[in-house]
Amino acid sequence: MREKTDSIEKTRILIVDEEPITLQFFDVMLSRFGFDVITAEDGEIALEKIREYKPDIILLDNIIPKLSGWEVTKIVKHSEEYKNFSDIPIIMFSALDDVEDKVEGFALGVEDYITKPFNFSEVLARIRAVLRNRKLSKQVLKKERRITLIQSLNDSLIYFTEHLKQPVYDLLNSASNIDCSNKKEVDEFIEMVKNECEGVLAALSGLEDEIKELKEAGERERIEEPLLKDLEEKFQKHFIFWKENSEKLNGALR
Repeated sequence: MREKTDSIEKTRILIVDEEPITLQFFDVMLSRFGFDVITAEDGEIALEKIREYKPDIILLDNIIPKLSGWEVTKIVKHSEEYKNFSDIPIIMFSALDDVEDKVEGFALGVEDYITKPFNFSEVLARIRAVLRNRKLSKQVLKKERRITLIQSLNDSLIYFTEHLKQPVYDLLNSASNIDCSNKKEVDEFIEMVKNECEGVLAALSGLEDEIKELKEAGERERIEEPLLKDLEEKFQKHFIFWKENSEKLNGALR
């Protein structure tokens, strides 16, 4: 039976059963459908294989040596040691067709429950259904992270705009009322401009750091939505304009 494959595109599936003939059957059949099959004969080996290979899905028999299927599920789904593997979907096999047994399995976190004896076509269909649901869940989580990044960027733009308006209004108001022949008023106005420019530059610097962090987070998520790109371009355009003009004005007054 194969333990590894060079192909990174295949879906990796771990089969856990104490019966060698069952493992061989699944290895042959699922390999024909393009799966990378890994096998384990007992619960302890199953946990080792999970850590070593991080399969995309686990077919787990309930009655296996050393650790039962329930015990393996509890460890994978709920222990701190296996928190990085808890999202791996588990399909539980059991000879027990009891409602309470099934309820317990779902309560532990299994994604599906199949009663023996099973039909391979049904098993294959359930495997594919669970994998589709997992893929959909990942897409939803990724989209939620993207929306969060977009909202954070949008909030930064709003904050920047709101806090930039008042200093500009104050400067315009002072400029309109200043008596240029009064040296004291002129000096006070120049000092005001310096202070406001320094404040704006400080705000720009903070926003620059924040936008850098958001951009890096976005790149990690491989964000490609036009909305985020447009929003970022608008921010950068206004950011550069205000930074350059604030620096020029502040420099001219020094």
